[in-house]
Amino acid sequence: MEAIRKQATKIREQVAKQQQAMLKQFGGYGGSDGAVTDEADLQQHQKLEKLYISTRAGKHFQRDIVRGVEGYIVTGSKQVEIGTKLSDDSRKYGAENTCTSGNTLSKAALNYGQARAQMEKERGNLLKALGTQVAEPLRAMVMGAPLEDARHLAQRYDRMRQEAESQAIEVSKRQVKARESVGNPDYTSKLEVAQAKLQDLKSNMSVLGKEAVVAMAAVESQQQRLTLQRLISMVESERTYHHRVLQILDQLADEMVSERQRIEASPTPPVDEQMPPPPSYEEVNGVFSSPSFDGATDTIGYFLGEVMFTYRAVSDVELNLSIGDYVVVRKVSNNGWAEGECRGKAGWFPLGYVERRERVLASKMMAEVY
Repeated sequence: MEAIRKQATKIREQVAKQQQAMLKQFGGYGGSDGAVTDEADLQQHQKLEKLYISTRAGKHFQRDIVRGVEGYIVTGSKQVEIGTKLSDDSRKYGAENTCTSGNTLSKAALNYGQARAQMEKERGNLLKALGTQVAEPLRAMVMGAPLEDARHLAQRYDRMRQEAESQAIEVSKRQVKARESVGNPDYTSKLEVAQAKLQDLKSNMSVLGKEAVVAMAAVESQQQRLTLQRLISMVESERTYHHRVLQILDQLADEMVSERQRIEASPTPPVDEQMPPPPSYEEVNGVFSSPSFDGATDTIGYFLGEVMFTYRAVSDVELNLSIGDYVVVRKVSNNGWAEGECRGKAGWFPLGYVERRERVLASKMMAEVY
C-alpha cells in the first residue's frame, strides 16, 4: 500500500506539471500565479504528504508496542503462576521438614520459597506497570479522535485538490472555445462560471490545506512525545524490576552460602581437654591396662549417629570421621569415648562429635556405614 500511494502521488504531481504547462501554453486563466499547482500549493501538498506518512508510521509503531507489551503480559502472567506454585511447594517442604538428618535443606527451601514469592510479586508489579503506563496510553492514542480527525482533513484536502486540478483543465478548455467563438455570450458566460468555481476551490483548498498541515503536525508532535515517554516508562519499570530481583537474589545467595559454609566448616565441639585417651579393645574386653578406664560402658545398645564435626584419629584404635558420615555406635564409655563402625572401619571417637539419629534412608546408610 505504501508503494502504491507513493506512485499515485508521483503521478498526480506529473499530471499537475502537465496541467501547468498546458495552462501556460494556452495563456489563459490567471497565468502561473492563478494555476492550481503553484509553488506554494505544491510545497504545502508535499509537506502534508510527509506528515501523513510520518503519522501513519508512528501509529503502526505504537500499535506494535501495544501488541508486544500485551504478549509480554500474557507470557509473564503464566510465569508468575508457575513461579508462585514453585514458591508454595518449596515453603511446604521446608515447613514439614521430614528429613531425619538435619534441617539444612528445609531452611534453604523456606528461604528460597519466600524469595521466589517476593520475585513473583515484583514481576506482577512490572506487568501491571507495563499495562497501565505503556499499553493503555498508546492504545488510546492509536484509537483516538485527534489522529483520525487530522487524517480526515488531509484526505478532504487531497480530494479537493484533485477536484481543483480537474476544474483548472475545464477552465482551460472553455478559454480555448471562448477564443475560437469570439463574441459568443454563451461561451463567455460558461467560462466565467468555471473560473469562479475554480477560484472558490482554490480558496477553500488553501484554507483546508493549512488546517490539515497544522492538525497533522500537532498529531505528529504528540505521537513522538508520548511514544518516547512510554518507552522511557517501560525501561524504568523493567530496570526497577531487575534491580529489586537482584537484591532479593543477592540476599538469598548470601543466606545459602552462609549456611553451606557453616555446614562445611569443621569447628571442634566442646570436649574436655583432660579427657583420657580412648581405651584399647583389651581394656573393654576385661584386660584393664589403663588406670584412667574403669571398664564401665553404656549398655543402651546399638544406635545410628550422624557426624557433626570432623575428627582425625591420632592412634590406631581411633576412627576418622567426616561431617555428614553415619556411624553405627556400638559402645559408649564413661569417659566421653564411643566405639563404632563407619565406612567399613571400626574404632573409637569422641561421643560429642556425633548426634543420634532415629531414621535414615537405607541407601544412604548402606553407602556411608558399610
